[in-house]
Amino acid sequence: MKVKRDQRRWWIPAGLLAGSVLLAGCNHGSDSTPATMKRMFKVEVTNLTANQPLSPIAAVLHRSGYHAWQEGNAATVGLERLAESGDGADLLSEAQSDSAFLSKEAGSGVIPPGQSGSIQMEAAASDPRLSLVTMLVNTNDAFAGLDAVDLSSLAPGEQLTVSAIAHDAGTEPNSETAATVPGPAGGGEGFNADRSGDVDFIAVHRGVVTRDDGLANSALDQSHRFDNPVARVVITRLQ
Repeated sequence: MKVKRDQRRWWIPAGLLAGSVLLAGCNHGSDSTPATMKRMFKVEVTNLTANQPLSPIAAVLHRSGYHAWQEGNAATVGLERLAESGDGADLLSEAQSDSAFLSKEAGSGVIPPGQSGSIQMEAAASDPRLSLVTMLVNTNDAFAGLDAVDLSSLAPGEQLTVSAIAHDAGTEPNSETAATVPGPAGGGEGFNADRSGDVDFIAVHRGVVTRDDGLANSALDQSHRFDNPVARVVITRLQ
């Protein structure tokens, strides 16, 4: 269904630093879905980088109070493992143990540059929020994602579009060596529990340096650089 211009509105959720958000859809009037009935969503992630494959999506629907990650805080072990190796299993397990947890879903594969991957999620709650994480695999510990995006106002058929920027997990130095970059540019070890060489807090990523910029031991070249946003997330309420 085509969206008329006067049916679009912009909405910036409080605390969301991942970029612009667009809410669009058909005019269904108020949402009369009972709180106990399941709400179903499609979540599509598009890779906007030139040469940074994104790891399989790790996504959580939850109520207010849960955060998969927050700027300025130390990464959980689950986030550390995802940001260093692309494996989201521990992060999803951590989420499931939280009292605000509603449901979880993992993507089926890597999302190459310029391509998209999608999942479907559902939850029986009137106030679902979405948190999502994916690794930029040709880095040491860069990730992109969403932190507790409120989906409660989405009516069936409406979409929410969010631009996601790159963050540094702060758990591994950005050496860019082949031994420490797990993606195809390096083929390195991935997860390492030692955090002593980095700042141990989450921050906006400053970008990669690469050997083309003078970092002689870097496994990366100029094609692996990235600008923000690095991903576009489109959330569609299906029912």
